[in-house]
Amino acid sequence: MTKTLTQIQKQIDVLKRKADAIKQKEVGAVIERIKEAIRHYGITAADLGLGKGKAKKLQPARKVRTRKTSASKAKFRDATGRTWTGRGRRPQWYIDALAAGKKPEDMMMQ
Repeated sequence: MTKTLTQIQKQIDVLKRKADAIKQKEVGAVIERIKEAIRHYGITAADLGLGKGKAKKLQPARKVRTRKTSASKAKFRDATGRTWTGRGRRPQWYIDALAAGKKPEDMMMQ
């Protein structure tokens, strides 16, 4: 059965209304996520270029890890130049040297 132009236009109108209703629901959810992000990061209208005033410089996200770590100097060295700081798990070359009769003092760096 062939539909008339009027019937097709009515279907288009119905579909447009359904599409608008769906879009409104989605827009509401998107706006809520945006508002949450604005609150979380403290973003202002000026940051977005929407208002008067100067945009503040956004700070990078803070790291969760707060423990300070620094590179340690090597304390032990073998004959081939491999080094170890004396922290953490002992390297195999160090364990092998001790098993061969060397003392830790023999491998300490000057």
